[in-house]
Amino acid sequence: MTDKLLNHRAEGPTSAPPLLLGPSLGTSTKLWDKVAPELSITHRVVRWDLPGHGGSPAGLIGPGATVGDLAELVLASADSLGIERFAYAGVSLGGAVGLHLAAHHPERVSSLAVICSSAHFNGAGPWRERAELVRREGLAGLAETANSRWFTPGFTVPELVDDHRNAAPEAYAACCDALAAFDIREDLSRITAPTLLIAGREDPATPPAHLREIADAVPGSSLTEIAGASHLAPAERPEAVLAALRAHFGGYAERGMEVRRQVLGDTHVDRAQARQSPFTARFQDFISRYAWGEIWTDPTLSRRERSMITLTALVAHGHYDELAMHLRAARRNGLTVEEIGAVLLQTAVYCGVPAANSAFATAQRVLAEEEAAEQD
Repeated sequence: MTDKLLNHRAEGPTSAPPLLLGPSLGTSTKLWDKVAPELSITHRVVRWDLPGHGGSPAGLIGPGATVGDLAELVLASADSLGIERFAYAGVSLGGAVGLHLAAHHPERVSSLAVICSSAHFNGAGPWRERAELVRREGLAGLAETANSRWFTPGFTVPELVDDHRNAAPEAYAACCDALAAFDIREDLSRITAPTLLIAGREDPATPPAHLREIADAVPGSSLTEIAGASHLAPAERPEAVLAALRAHFGGYAERGMEVRRQVLGDTHVDRAQARQSPFTARFQDFISRYAWGEIWTDPTLSRRERSMITLTALVAHGHYDELAMHLRAARRNGLTVEEIGAVLLQTAVYCGVPAANSAFATAQRVLAEEEAAEQD
């Protein structure tokens, strides 16, 4: 099965929100070496290799391949890892894959960053010529010009140049075919995922104007230009790229903390934050990101409905301290005293009378405290 999947490298906690990182043509997962380890502190980072690059089999694509074909390979890799919905960042061809995914598979992409890329790559002619050249002569000659195409003068990353030289010519040429056929300009307005565009100001391949074109067409998107960066910005200016990606993809924790305060109240959250120690900090971050930033923000269920489900689950497992906290939250989410009583009565049937008896005792105390507080 692995010979039918893209090679990938996963880093970070499996419980963290997934973030897929896509490479540019001629590179490998090494493109992200100075960025991915930092991103993996808060995300489950998955870097992937293009067919015939790094560790990916060359036979995954052939002549006439499209960016859509590459996107399907990325989805297959995500499926193999049990990843349903993910944030995505990609460079150049990897960025084009991200645009295709966000436009044609919006249910899979939660947030998008497109780096040194384009909605079209300057017409089909030059890419078809490059594909023919590579099929005829291989990659040795083309790799000699990698530094001038990828980096500002005097800068290089030898490992990436080696990746270029060692890529499988037939797969590289097929990727050129994909770039030749790519033009997603008419579909950009369909993208609904929060989108960040990052341009290298010194990039000759996809200059800032290409990223501005995307930013102007994708609703609500934003554009960052990085000084001193050419085409492979994550390798040349990793600090600047990391700062931009952290700000863009950090929304889970920020939104989670906002919702947590809305549901549980400032007093409770402030108390929890005050008790936080280096030992518990990662758990608090997990709660903010996962429970509050992803689950409680999912619009499929209302907050009232989530409160009813949560009360039932807490009664079932006998978590009465947590039940008290969520009884207060349920009132904040609009449940009446009568509705809370009905939920607890339902638990008597399905969770057991002793559990419901303890739950009613907890609820009576909490509701009395709430009533007294309102009268004060």
